[in-house]
Amino acid sequence: MASGQPTQEVLGWLTERGWFPGRDIGEQAEELVRVRLQDSERQGVPLTPVSAAVRFIHTYGMLRLDHPKASGCAWVMKPTIGYDGDAGNIKELGAGLGVELFPVGYEASEFGILLVDGRGRLFHLHHTGGYYLGADAFDAFSRFVEGLPDLDAEDFYVQ
Repeated sequence: MASGQPTQEVLGWLTERGWFPGRDIGEQAEELVRVRLQDSERQGVPLTPVSAAVRFIHTYGMLRLDHPKASGCAWVMKPTIGYDGDAGNIKELGAGLGVELFPVGYEASEFGILLVDGRGRLFHLHHTGGYYLGADAFDAFSRFVEGLPDLDAEDFYVQ
């Protein structure tokens, strides 16, 4: 379900964590993208900064989005956190999905990587596999706040 607009609950949750309509971290977002690109190049697997992911970083970058009910569970919107070899894993997940993916943050409890594709869909690269988080930012945030289970990314693979 692509929402396009946040529910009042999600809007309040985002606002309490520092987001506001029109938020843009400007040059800081560009620096975060540059750092992530340099790291993927160092790994020998260059990533592509898809425009939807760059917009996402401009809008939500550097926010810590703590889950309202699950202590210790948070999405941290900092794309520069990863692990050695993650660029290859990101490319592999993207190949299965038939899209380019770019990191936008990480999940704080287990450091899974949050990714956005060119259509604005969010995915989670976890050590147990890839997961679909939502059709767009507000859909993913709604699913997160409501505690809905992540869907298996393989259900979204191209045939």
